[in-house]
Amino acid sequence: MRRGLAIFLITVITIVVFLVHQVYTLLTLLVEDGSADAIHSAEIPAPNSPLIDKMPQYIPKIIHQTYINDSVPELWREAQKSCVDLHEDYEYKMWTDAKSRELVATEYPWFLNTFDNYSHPIQRADAIRYFVLAHFGGIYIDLDDGCNRRLDPLLSYSAWVRRTAPTGISNDAMGATPQHPFFLTVIEALRAYDKDWGLPYITVMYSTGPLFLSVIWKKYMSSGRNIGEGASGGRVRILMKDEYNRFPWSFFSHHQGSSWHGKDARFIFWMGSHWMMLTLMGFLLAGVVGVGAWWAWNRALLLGQQRKNKRREGGMWERAMGWSWRRGGKGGYELAERHEV
Repeated sequence: MRRGLAIFLITVITIVVFLVHQVYTLLTLLVEDGSADAIHSAEIPAPNSPLIDKMPQYIPKIIHQTYINDSVPELWREAQKSCVDLHEDYEYKMWTDAKSRELVATEYPWFLNTFDNYSHPIQRADAIRYFVLAHFGGIYIDLDDGCNRRLDPLLSYSAWVRRTAPTGISNDAMGATPQHPFFLTVIEALRAYDKDWGLPYITVMYSTGPLFLSVIWKKYMSSGRNIGEGASGGRVRILMKDEYNRFPWSFFSHHQGSSWHGKDARFIFWMGSHWMMLTLMGFLLAGVVGVGAWWAWNRALLLGQQRKNKRREGGMWERAMGWSWRRGGKGGYELAERHEV
């Protein structure tokens, strides 16, 4: 029994360690709030403050956006126009499908096969934003994000992304210097995360979307490279909710978007808003499965022991009968001898 218990415990511990190792980064994201690298309100001068002109500029004045072609739907034109009008001195780059593929084919041919074979167009739209930031630097903005004020203060960091709920970072507004080590790490990781997870929403989120970016960000911080300010620094700063779009002095305003979301997205959003309950239910389910496995293991050991005992008892009975037969045979032989005498 003790040997069986030891084998069972070792098996269970091995499985648990393996599973925890596989999802460790995702688990740590649940408690990562990004506060250590947050861009605080006190760092950001008010709109039109003369202090803005005294801030250093590391990120180039380029705004990147993506769409299928140059005909942006009416739904997003107001948001697009707000960013263009506020930044007349910035270079504006609209990355259409054709221009995106041309950049990848010319500058990153090792990625072209993956780029062409993505099953969802949004995956290409996600991927190209990482490549343009790694290549040109600048600020990427989703078409459903309008500009609430000039973005000049955000040029003073070597790279920044924004915090999202319930955990991790988003990829709808980001900035970086050219060849920033974080975005080089991101584009290098894209091929390894190109997997189909069955549900379109999960596939997109974990192959190119915010969940993918959050996992790479967490690993990047753990690698010790999230340090250093200035043009050659490796640190990634975090734009928090207040600075993102919550107040009149925030940088962005949000418009209707997320047109690629399918029916499965509603289920995922529900999971995201109830992650604590689902986590507790997961531990409860794991406990039930563990108890069930322990009962089944003990039952199998008991049945095995019972069969072993029956075989042992059967062997003893056979030996006893054989000994009795031998004794009876010998006695009969002795009586026969005596009768003859």
